Amino acid sequence: MGTRQLHTVGEVASLAGVTVRTLHHYDRIGLLVPSGRSESGYRLYAYADLERLREIRLLRELGFGLDAIGRLLDVAAYDRRSALVAQRDLLVERLERTQRIIRGVDRALKATAEGKEMDETEMFEGLEEFDHTRYEAEVEQRWGDSEAYKESKRRTSGYGKADWTRIKKEGDAVFARLAELLARGARADGREAMDLAEEHRRHIDRWFYPCSPGLHRQVAALYTADPRFEAYFEKHGSGLAGYVQEAIRANEVRSTS
Repeated sequence: MGTRQLHTVGEVASLAGVTVRTLHHYDRIGLLVPSGRSESGYRLYAYADLERLREIRLLRELGFGLDAIGRLLDVAAYDRRSALVAQRDLLVERLERTQRIIRGVDRALKATAEGKEMDETEMFEGLEEFDHTRYEAEVEQRWGDSEAYKESKRRTSGYGKADWTRIKKEGDAVFARLAELLARGARADGREAMDLAEEHRRHIDRWFYPCSPGLHRQVAALYTADPRFEAYFEKHGSGLAGYVQEAIRANEVRSTS
């Protein structure tokens, strides 16, 4: 690497619109370690470092914590192009959601000005929680030929509104309890966390498709490999995606030992 291809920490800070202190912090925690050092020991950043910094800044803009960003960028299955596509999807989704919220606020302002009540069906536009079914087309593209996907389609085709309400309530309850464990510092490979991971596996097994501990681990890989899933978990607790994933892995080991 020629020195002309490298940037000093000050140059990178100027390019990225961050402080030198931020770059020093990223280096200390191993999130962005510069590729080189000058003869005097000063940090030198290559193009690949700038790419990683851009991804870090994008994920920070999307609300991810530094621990979650580190897991996303360092996971073995990480693919830069796929990650950029997913990040763009998140940004478009955020834009669309913001536009829906603005429309809702405008309706509320109009109703207030006219002394009327809002239409109840429009009161919460844009405030809905993450809906995994919105990505059904992508799921079908990835796993459409698998027996698990076919079985899930067969079962869910007969579910009504009450079934989906119950499914969501059960799933949310498991993740809420896992978030509580994380908040109080309980180990992800402890009995309580593993028991909840097993409860989640059985939830999938009962409602969607036969889910072995090994398959459950594969499903959980998405929780940190796909920014959209990570964002969903981060809203419920910083670091929750990785915590849930670790609990699921520990439960798999327990079930096979």
